[in-house]
Amino acid sequence: MATGTTDSPATLYAPVSIGLGVIALISTFFLGILATLAGLLAITFGVLGLVSSVEVNRVQCWIGLATGAVGVLFPVWFLFGYTGGV
Repeated sequence: MATGTTDSPATLYAPVSIGLGVIALISTFFLGILATLAGLLAITFGVLGLVSSVEVNRVQCWIGLATGAVGVLFPVWFLFGYTGGV
């Protein structure tokens, strides 16, 4: 086993965040519940990636956060827009 490798579960936070963010973006137009769930998970993994002590790709974490936020906020905005904000 090589020394100095960064093999840990924390190195997967950024790619998982982006993947869930993309799923949230795609499903916003079809399934609002799935978009909200995937968006919340993308936000969670993005934040975990940013605060982890392992050196991960922070740009991917920020992209996952942004796409997850859109995946959560767009269905909520759409729901409030068509129900009159109730």
